[in-house]
Amino acid sequence: MTESDRHAAPYARLTRLAALASVSAALLLLALKGFAAWRTGSVAMLGSLADTGFDLAASLITLWAVQLAALPADHDHRFGHGKAEALAALAQVGLIAVSAAGIGWRAVDRLVAGAAPANPEWGIGVSLAAIAVTAVLLTVQRRVIRRTGSVAIAADNLHYQSDLMLNLGVIAALALEAWAGLGGADALGGIAIALWLLRGAWQAARAAVDQLMDREWPEPKRRAFIAIANDHPAFRGIHDLRTRTSGIHDFAQFHVWVDPAMTIAEAHDVVEEMEARLARAFPDTEVLIHLDPEGKIDRAGRADEHLREMPER
Repeated sequence: MTESDRHAAPYARLTRLAALASVSAALLLLALKGFAAWRTGSVAMLGSLADTGFDLAASLITLWAVQLAALPADHDHRFGHGKAEALAALAQVGLIAVSAAGIGWRAVDRLVAGAAPANPEWGIGVSLAAIAVTAVLLTVQRRVIRRTGSVAIAADNLHYQSDLMLNLGVIAALALEAWAGLGGADALGGIAIALWLLRGAWQAARAAVDQLMDREWPEPKRRAFIAIANDHPAFRGIHDLRTRTSGIHDFAQFHVWVDPAMTIAEAHDVVEEMEARLARAFPDTEVLIHLDPEGKIDRAGRADEHLREMPER
């Protein structure tokens, strides 16, 4: 078993656990909120029900994606299947946007009609139960995200973070309209929920697009990589560094200057030694090193990169 496989196995187990927990929570919440929406007729509760329905669909997509992303590289996918997570996150974003539009339309219609919800105690009681279920799920998801960095689970986590605010909004809207006599509070709560969902969709979309567009690593991580890659007596400086992330796997490639008189065998040993160092510091990272005679500059990457990344000697 390779080093990458040893890291992938617990990753797959944890992400699958989080995805299954998400599906189970969504099924329970769907049943509770469906009953409450029927008893109250609240547009805010209806919005919460619709959001949970889309959460269930998104959780099923996530469950599929994390299992696919954990598969090892094969003949047709030499870089692995990690981008399945980013695609799943984008699918979730689409579902959130549709949900927000539907809730907003229903809320505006209710605001114009001026209708009020009935039996607010049912809606409030179910919302409190939903908050408890969601809090447990968020705890599980956050632990998995800390250990795996899964973007699909992170996008799913955003849904359920919004659920906490959404359920509090439902409670406030029902209480204000039914007991404080504030007409339109239920409809305004629905509009606020729609806007909150759109905000979460934007955040999840940015993370997914970054992976699909092969965005460079964050600068602190990039600089840490450069510091190790430059720390070899046979290396005279690196340049044209490129990095990207796909699921749990990172990829880095760079050019390095070496003594032009170095033999192929010597260069091979030096590269093998550096790849081993980088593998210890950056697990699940595939590294590709290209050797250049000292002083030769390839312009394939940023033209000024070699100036910033050459070590001081």
